[in-house]
Amino acid sequence: MTSLAHQDTHQLGGPLSVLARQKRDHQRLDMLLRQLEAVAAGPAEELILNRIAQLVFPHAFAEEAVLWPELRRVVPDGDALTLRVEREHQEVNELWVRIEQLPPGVLERRTAIARLVDVLREDVRDEEDELLPRLQDAVSRRRLQFLGAAWEAVRRTAPTRPHPVVSRRPPGNALAAIPLSLIDRTRDLLDVAALRSGRPDGPATRGSQRLAAAAARVERLTPLQRGERAETRRG
Repeated sequence: MTSLAHQDTHQLGGPLSVLARQKRDHQRLDMLLRQLEAVAAGPAEELILNRIAQLVFPHAFAEEAVLWPELRRVVPDGDALTLRVEREHQEVNELWVRIEQLPPGVLERRTAIARLVDVLREDVRDEEDELLPRLQDAVSRRRLQFLGAAWEAVRRTAPTRPHPVVSRRPPGNALAAIPLSLIDRTRDLLDVAALRSGRPDGPATRGSQRLAAAAARVERLTPLQRGERAETRRG
């Protein structure tokens, strides 16, 4: 079993394979995390955080909807393997919510951001060193390419924000996709507009805050919590 980090695109099943797609996202994430660690608190940090969110949350949502059910199907200990990563995803969601609640520059926020970076890197290592190689060993090259297409389709339409109350497993996460993705992607546009306008308390920010409140109501709907394991449920 060879880590994805030590395989080229051909070994991963070609550019359309889910493994190659995952590795490309992980490389982009590494670049963004390095930028985040180097930047001071302020608008530049917020812009990088927005870019990380738009990469990480759709990526993880597509894993939970497409890849981890497949891994549980084809690998004998797939449930335990995916549960560990789902816990990491849950911690990322909870950390992100905490970061959003804290003002830029305060020590508690910097500590939360540092922990976020650590968890994201740990998640990448677990996926590239163990989960995805196990999937690679269990399915065909053609299947990896099929999973790549399915994963990409979900990723492009998935929520882009943390939703720690929503189930990390089907059917709850599948039911959450459309309403929360629509809300999140509208908020993304409003938040970028607020940053560019230089008016943090302007109409774009107020609109984003109203949508955040709507998302909080939606994600607490009972059907969106179905399928959740007790080990990943937010306390």
